[in-house]
Amino acid sequence: MKRIWSPWRMEYIRAEKRDGCIFCDKIKEEHDEENLILLLGRHCFVMMNRFPYINGHLMVAPYAHVDMPNKLTPEAQVEMMRLVSLCIEVLQEAMRPDGFNLGMNVGASAGAGIKDHIHMHVVPRWVGDTNFMPVLGETRVIVEALQESYKKLEPLFARRCRTEEALSPARNATRS
Repeated sequence: MKRIWSPWRMEYIRAEKRDGCIFCDKIKEEHDEENLILLLGRHCFVMMNRFPYINGHLMVAPYAHVDMPNKLTPEAQVEMMRLVSLCIEVLQEAMRPDGFNLGMNVGASAGAGIKDHIHMHVVPRWVGDTNFMPVLGETRVIVEALQESYKKLEPLFARRCRTEEALSPARNATRS
């Protein structure tokens, strides 16, 4: 039997299961870099997944704490999709993926880990990134530290915010 060392996973396994909502709580804290928040819109924000499937795994979440997309205002629905498109543009520039998985798990039975606050996943994919590790070893390999990915993505989001009035960079963003 082969063993694969993945110590980062223990942080997720041992993470204290707490009351509250990670999206609602993290957006209120105003520690955007620490919380991996990249962009603030009027109705939604962009955040990196702390326990990603692959490097560059982003999430677009509304500020509204709702469990179904149809409970969002039409403006929030439109902005959510606009931010998904922006995430794709930034990831294309920063990481050059070959494709993307986009998705939303609505409800626990659909696999939602956070079932009470909807969010859209934007997951970059590369040809060959599904290899023996996840298929046979049930292990994902994350090749870049989260903070390194943040430092690569954050200036690209900040630059795009300067051209779109409705968007704001993360509160601690690069101002170049």
